[in-house]
Amino acid sequence: MAGSLCGVSAPVVPASQANRVILRAAAGPTVLVGVLVVVIAALVRGGAGALGAAIGAVVVLAFFSVGQYVLGVILERNPQTAMSAALVLYLVKVGVLIALIAVLKDVTVFDAQVFGLSVLACTLTWTVAEVWAVGKTRMLVVEPGSGPMAPGGEQR
Repeated sequence: MAGSLCGVSAPVVPASQANRVILRAAAGPTVLVGVLVVVIAALVRGGAGALGAAIGAVVVLAFFSVGQYVLGVILERNPQTAMSAALVLYLVKVGVLIALIAVLKDVTVFDAQVFGLSVLACTLTWTVAEVWAVGKTRMLVVEPGSGPMAPGGEQR
């Protein structure tokens, strides 16, 4: 089955649009899991648990959305720097997360344990959805009409 994954036809998108497709595909399920975790936390741990779960979900959505967007912009402008950019983005996210945890370690307004579980659940959801979206989306590496022009102005 050429062009399909698990028997489902995969959309073909230009590389310039692939980032948006992947971003939407990963954010949707993550928002749903975040809402589910907030509801469960509210029932089990009350308001502090719901607040911790909501903050955890927002942190994950912000980190991963911004990271995916920035990486997509870098890939559009200079694909040769993809691995370097991904590594730098990862290190920046880890550094900011460590700083955030250090700042929030003594906060008693929300349930820190639920915050951690929310971050874990939303991170796993984002990662699985992103891998699924990348595997499902067929990206054009060379976009039609982007090649060199033949003498006389025709496409080669």
